[in-house]
Amino acid sequence: MSLITVADIAHDDLALTPTIRSDAASEIDVISQSATDPETGLFFFVVKGAECSAFEEALEVDHTVSDWRLVSERDDAAVYRIGHTTDAILLSPVITELGGLMLDACSNDTAGWRVRLQLSDREALSELWEYCEAKDITFELNRMFRQDGWMNGEPSKLTDAQRDALVAAYEHGYFEEPREAALDDLSEVLDISPTAVSGRIRRGTAELVESILLDE
Repeated sequence: MSLITVADIAHDDLALTPTIRSDAASEIDVISQSATDPETGLFFFVVKGAECSAFEEALEVDHTVSDWRLVSERDDAAVYRIGHTTDAILLSPVITELGGLMLDACSNDTAGWRVRLQLSDREALSELWEYCEAKDITFELNRMFRQDGWMNGEPSKLTDAQRDALVAAYEHGYFEEPREAALDDLSEVLDISPTAVSGRIRRGTAELVESILLDE
């Protein structure tokens, strides 16, 4: 069994934090499957919703960035290879030392990173939390769950929007009998239409059933 952990992390010196805070891009995702060299600190990122010129200006003044190169570009996204300075805080080497994997990382709305980690047990998670506390890194645990074995990827394709809808439905009693909340109530909580809430709950439930309950 391994422990899947999803958390929000933030610190002024975390890699690309100044660029994230510049709002030069709507989303920045780490390409976790790409080969990286821990000695050089080169990583690949998918940048979405950005004008390349504005994004590159943000990189130039980002104290966590040593160098960068545009690898590819299309209408809705671009791929950059970015090197980090010695001032940049990188959690991936720490997670590797703890015997874990960083499955993915993307920028979040709080000007930091949302990371999905695969760790061996709660002791490893505790050591990571202690490291973050010692470095004054904000570490906000969103959720965690057990998973059989180790896998190089996400346990499901559940989106954050679907997860938020399912969690809100559970917390507000939508699944209780009798039901304690209606779609209209969840619509106000999530600030989306009742139809959108219904769709996210339906698709999210289907994805959980397919990824967790059904064998290949």
